[in-house]
Amino acid sequence: MRWHPGDVVALRDVWFGSVWRAVAGITIEDTDARSVFWLPAGAEASYPVDGEGAEIRMPRADFERAGRRTKRTMLVVCEPAQPWTLWLHLDDAGSFDHWYVNFEHYAGRTAVAYDGRDHKLDLIVERGGAVRWKDEDELVEAARLGLVHEAAVRRDAAQALALPPWPTGWEDYRPAERWDAPELPAGWDDL
Repeated sequence: MRWHPGDVVALRDVWFGSVWRAVAGITIEDTDARSVFWLPAGAEASYPVDGEGAEIRMPRADFERAGRRTKRTMLVVCEPAQPWTLWLHLDDAGSFDHWYVNFEHYAGRTAVAYDGRDHKLDLIVERGGAVRWKDEDELVEAARLGLVHEAAVRRDAAQALALPPWPTGWEDYRPAERWDAPELPAGWDDL
């Protein structure tokens, strides 16, 4: 099953047999080696909350869902063979701003979704090359809870620094047509 340019897909984080997080993206490219998605500002997203409506950062089986819209435009490069997805963030003027390396495990796909399991650690790389780690505390906590193997995630991070997956060649990409902010597709929350 392949998606075609313009198809709307849910990019999902799956835990405990449920969709933990999801965001709607528009397919730009889909091959065996790589899938690329355009997420215009305002794309529909779902995220986990507790009974009081506060966002939950650490995966657990009991949660509720809330919705929001993305604030920035992003392009997401997903290569199933890599232990990360690469999110290219654009600024308010629509120009490339920075890379966001989201360390995760590819977990498969459905007719309407590209699935991963987030490993909590992230790497932000500025245009000029400055590197900043994000959520190291969440990685440590996820490892303590048995959700991830910290040493393996850190090896993946070392690999990304040794052989950077950036630049991608997609930094200047802008769609030929203007797409409205996508809604999550029907069946996005089915596994």
